[in-house]
Amino acid sequence: MRDFHLPGRSPVFATGGVAATSHPVATVTALDMLRDGGNAVDAAVAACAVLCVIEPHMTAIGGDCFALLAKGGGDEVIALNGSGRAPAAATPARLAELGLSEIPQFGPHPVTVPGCVDAWARLVDAHGRKSLGELLAPAIRCAEEGVPVAPRVAHDWARDLVALDQDENARRIYLPEGRPPKVGEIFRQPLLAETLRRIAEEGRAGFYEGPVAEDMVSHLNALGGLHSLEDFARTEASFVAPIRTSYRGHEVYECPPNGQGIVALIMLNILSGYDLAGLDPLGAERFHLEMEAGRLAFRDRNTFIADPDEYAVPVAELLSEEYAADLRGHIDRDKAMGALPPSSIPVHRDTVYLTVVDGERNAISFINSIFGGFGSGVVAPKSGVMLQNRGHSFRLDPTHPNCIAPRKRPMHTIIPGMVCRDGHAVMPFGVMGGHYQPYGHTHLVTNVIDYGMDVQEGLDFPRAEHQNGILRAEPTVPHETIRGLEAKGHKIERSTDPLGGGQAISIVPESGLLIGGSDPRKDGCALGI
Repeated sequence: MRDFHLPGRSPVFATGGVAATSHPVATVTALDMLRDGGNAVDAAVAACAVLCVIEPHMTAIGGDCFALLAKGGGDEVIALNGSGRAPAAATPARLAELGLSEIPQFGPHPVTVPGCVDAWARLVDAHGRKSLGELLAPAIRCAEEGVPVAPRVAHDWARDLVALDQDENARRIYLPEGRPPKVGEIFRQPLLAETLRRIAEEGRAGFYEGPVAEDMVSHLNALGGLHSLEDFARTEASFVAPIRTSYRGHEVYECPPNGQGIVALIMLNILSGYDLAGLDPLGAERFHLEMEAGRLAFRDRNTFIADPDEYAVPVAELLSEEYAADLRGHIDRDKAMGALPPSSIPVHRDTVYLTVVDGERNAISFINSIFGGFGSGVVAPKSGVMLQNRGHSFRLDPTHPNCIAPRKRPMHTIIPGMVCRDGHAVMPFGVMGGHYQPYGHTHLVTNVIDYGMDVQEGLDFPRAEHQNGILRAEPTVPHETIRGLEAKGHKIERSTDPLGGGQAISIVPESGLLIGGSDPRKDGCALGI
């Protein structure tokens, strides 16, 4: 129960439907779709399209999408992989000829073919009630008329200027007066409005074929990219079987590789061997165990996770109880690990998240991303499409499972989550933040399940992550906890920016109650009907 004497927000309680997104306009858009007869799928796609306009540093129609869907309150979870692929001409040898020793962060070479528009179309066709054209109408209106720039958006926009320095089209569109927009200034995107209108009229073909595709490909080619019109025309999202693990009587679902959702499941498997509920949720020992579990799970991510069409990712072995026990054996509760041990499994050679639950208890966990802030920095000049830099995750080492190859999907960081219990979906959730996301998923799930927090408390709670040998902790992690972690050998850095941002909806099957939460680290909110 929150202390009403302190700043904060209450969770949202409703019975007719709840939407939680990172921007109020997107949340209202989702609720409008529910009121107008749409279901959770329709509401999620409409809200995401709006976010592609009003949070352009985080997501765009030039990005990728993943989703988990549980229909009618049941626990049968459907997964959608809407991640794009490398150009057919992209090989390590060809990129080496171009003078590359690694995939850069910006420019044409990290651009994989965007997968989200095809994913939206397939998801709506299979499980929605409305046409894609109806769902894109609010986003078209936002792009044409403009929306005031929100505080967190303005903060991130100014921080991500290096991406906008890469392309004159990016500077022209996203620095309209030679600078990033200030809080409250109206930002319009007429070119993007026309592109969205074409997609609304023609469906996915309006993006992957014809003038829009030609605009994207010709600009990428002019910058030295290897993309072709055929690469775009062949893009196809796919429904796949989700992966899951059991955690204290709950089933936690994630999308399978090429996504990193398996990292969160490995972390939960490791932590299931400890009595977290008996530990102080803000104490050094809780954070220590979480960080050490994450270090081991990320080691395996960087070793094994790749496109399953190209590499047999050992999912069953990675999620086995025996492997979790093996990993747990490397953790010392009193001391941080030095060099990580090798895996016992042999090697075979930025983002928006939202969730909606409707009156029929269809629950969708939905994430869309262009990876880094403003993605590759490349913007198609006529269509106004910002293109992702997801290919930056590829390796150029031919022996690595995640080495770039023709039409291969890279290891992906964006991960939607879903918790089920006793035959019901009980919490669609997600935490944004690039590589932070598995930590965020694990932290939220343990906050709710082990410590009994409601979804808003779980999202509000102080966070930390371990990356590149450094434990980064938010300023809200107590000094006593920091001292305890340092005593265990962790190198600590206070995070200057909030870690991630998330949304979650708790579903109470017995009463029909919906409880929504939205991360205060973003501009958004949860609302219900």
